[in-house]
This record gives sequence, C-alpha cells and structure tokens, in this order.
Amino acid sequence: MECTRRSGSEMISTRYSGGIMGSGRSPGEQAADEWAVRNVIVRLAQYADGLGSCEQYADLFTVDAEWLMPNAPRHGRADILEGSLARRAEGGVGPGSNTRHIVASTAVEFTSDDEAVADSYWVYYVETTTTPKVTVVGHYHDFLVRTEDGWKMARREITFG
Repeated sequence: MECTRRSGSEMISTRYSGGIMGSGRSPGEQAADEWAVRNVIVRLAQYADGLGSCEQYADLFTVDAEWLMPNAPRHGRADILEGSLARRAEGGVGPGSNTRHIVASTAVEFTSDDEAVADSYWVYYVETTTTPKVTVVGHYHDFLVRTEDGWKMARREITFG
C-alpha cells in the first residue's frame, strides 16, 4: 500500500507492505492480527522454556499442524504434544532446564485475511543461571491461520545455522 501526503511544500510517499492488498480489514485490525501472530511465536518459545505447560504449548498449534525439525518431525497436535512431553522428560527444555529460546527479527506477511507467513531467527541458550551459552541458532519459517480460537501455528519449519 502506498500513501502520499504533503509535508510543508514537499510530497512524501510511504510504502506499507505489512497489510493485505485489497483487504477489507482496517489498519487497526491488521495491526491486531500481526500482534496476535507474533504473540503465538513468542508464546511457543516461552512455553518451551517452562513458562507454560506442554498442553498450552501444543494448543498453539492447529489439530493437523506440522512441526518440522530435521530428524524429528511431528505431525498433528497430539504428536506435537508427545514430542514436547518427551523433550521435557529428557531435561532439555522446560522448568528447571535453565534454557531459553530467544526469537528475533520476526517478519510477518499476511497472504490473506486468515493466513500469515512469518520468518524469525532463533537462538537457544543453556546454563542460563550461570554463564549462558549459545548451543545452536537457526530460522523458523512459520505458517499461521486464524481459527475460531484465534491465530494458531499450522506449520513450523525449523532449520539450523
């Protein structure tokens, strides 16, 4: 979307790419949707680190979601929950694990009023109560959809490096 306005004697043109071209949604509604999408991404990181339960984590996904990490794919919310429970049982994430997933540089693009694609970088820290150490970094390529219960993750592609 391009907006042109006058500032004194000068015409200023601003391009806004965060909206949905042809969408009937107001800028306020679009901003609320972007906030909600970003919140799903942040909550997934927080819940993985123990600020929420495995059930809360899994509930951020659609019933038929895909969680695609190399060598450990999960298909469907029930399988994603099972994977979350297993990672906690191993002690790699969750309460007492002293780990943190930091998500940054998130870009969100709406492909329709009810679908969004987001790309983020992530950093995984261990030993956060002493001298935190980065053990792995990567990229999330996320597909989210609006449901009756709000925005949910439909597909997460995880890459390392």
